[in-house]
Amino acid sequence: MKDLRIHLAILIVATAVFVGVMSFGSRVSRGQSPSQEKGSRVKPTVLLPESRGTSASTGFVDAAVRNAALQNELAWVFGNKQQRGWYLYVLLIQQTIETQAQPGSSDFASAIAGWQKKVGLTVNGVLDEKTLRSLFTEWQSNRLKDKTYAAPDQLLTAPVSDFYDPQRLEELRQIERNTYAAYKKMLAAAIADPSLKLAHKPNGELADTEKYFKIISCFRSREYQEKLRRESPHAGTAGLAINSPHFTGHALDLYVGGDPVDTRDSNRAIQVRTPVYQWLVRNAAKFGFRPYFYEPWHWEYVG
Repeated sequence: MKDLRIHLAILIVATAVFVGVMSFGSRVSRGQSPSQEKGSRVKPTVLLPESRGTSASTGFVDAAVRNAALQNELAWVFGNKQQRGWYLYVLLIQQTIETQAQPGSSDFASAIAGWQKKVGLTVNGVLDEKTLRSLFTEWQSNRLKDKTYAAPDQLLTAPVSDFYDPQRLEELRQIERNTYAAYKKMLAAAIADPSLKLAHKPNGELADTEKYFKIISCFRSREYQEKLRRESPHAGTAGLAINSPHFTGHALDLYVGGDPVDTRDSNRAIQVRTPVYQWLVRNAAKFGFRPYFYEPWHWEYVG
């Protein structure tokens, strides 16, 4: 009888434990899976598209479209000559606004906007005429400022091997001394750059057959400049200057391709695409040289 009561008590306890466990499990299950409850509202998982608002160029899509057109179509005047587009100056523009982006891109428009803000223009990312002329002003401000006529003792006569014309007269091979020293340093760096593949001699000089980087023109006397003007009466103010920087001996015309000193757009389009010109745009300032934007071959030593 005693054993029967013990077994009965054990059975009752076991049953109570079982019921308690089942009840607890049911409550936990309902807590972890609210979507199984009656009336539950669970939002479905949504795959969001990749955000396109992380680029600094966001908002310049329309400006990019306009720039793609204006680089070939913008009408403006320089030196009494009608000009169209700014495609000839893209590399100089990229260098100035510190971007490698192409003109038809939002990143380029964003960089233009940064430049506009810097110089106090309307910030819209469009390289319009006002923005273009602000770039011209910047480039011109970096050119040679001291136009003092070179004294004889400031000049040296460079060897004919440095010149594009192997028969150039001695009186036309004079260069200001510091300018010549800087030119030779820059030339050595260019020769050492394997991407340019410049033909050169064992002593580091350009080979006689190599034309790139050779000097076309350097110091000019007033009389020689006037002779050139007479021979080119339609050159205009964008052509041969009356007060030429060549009078100082600090200006060098270098061969960068095409017809050496032809300002036709078709010729300049060839020149600005040569590796030599592109190298100069990126590296000449390291040696003290600044460009004249309108003439890809013209470089001035400012020290």
